[in-house]
Amino acid sequence: MAIHVSALERYEAGSSLIHKADARVKLPVTVAYIFAVTLTPVGHWLALALMAAPLPVAILLGRLSPLLVLRRSALALPFILAAVPLMFTKEGETLFTLPPFGWDASRQGLVAVITILTKSWLSVTAAVVLTATTSAVDLVRALRSLAVPRILVATVSFMYRYIFVIGEEALRLMRARDSRSANVEGRKSGGTAWWRAGIIGNMAGSLFLRSYERSERVYAAMQARGYDGEPRFLWNPPWRAAEITLGVFVALYAAGIQVYAHY
Repeated sequence: MAIHVSALERYEAGSSLIHKADARVKLPVTVAYIFAVTLTPVGHWLALALMAAPLPVAILLGRLSPLLVLRRSALALPFILAAVPLMFTKEGETLFTLPPFGWDASRQGLVAVITILTKSWLSVTAAVVLTATTSAVDLVRALRSLAVPRILVATVSFMYRYIFVIGEEALRLMRARDSRSANVEGRKSGGTAWWRAGIIGNMAGSLFLRSYERSERVYAAMQARGYDGEPRFLWNPPWRAAEITLGVFVALYAAGIQVYAHY
């Protein structure tokens, strides 16, 4: 069952150029890229294609499986559900009419929906490449080095560290429930849906209490060791001019596309 918990890990260990790159460069470049994608005008397909061009290069340099990236980037698909109503609410040339309701889908609405889906997919893919080639510790170190407030950095760090602990605790609760549940052949085990909901609620409450008690013990232990709220690391790698230059180039590339797209 530990496999299900370890599946939460996004980092794919490797020794590629992207893996070795400084997280303090990769993180702001990825954020700038996502902002640039978001600002791309609706229906400007050439600009979106130019924005998409660096992603295959990053995947290739990071030696990532295209299937892995594609599977994780599928997270962007639900965004299309929120955008679908635009097809019927945005005014424009009518493409078709939805028979049961008589709703008219416009060409401009379809363009808006496809644009939103494309932007979402590009942004999620960029985040997937970042998290797959950068360890959580390096990301946290980069956040603090880039002057992100320490309370936010500490929150992210603890969330990452203890989500696996809480996951293991939840698995233990599930194993305990299964070991106490009889499954009679030919009969449905358990009670009604309401009864099952009550059991799940009790398990969730127990998990919350255990997590809260653990957090109190951990915080007391940290205070006893001099914790003052500032995340500290054993070392910080030196800045490298080549990586900074490459990061600036990517940022200027995205900025240039936006200037072209808007003017």
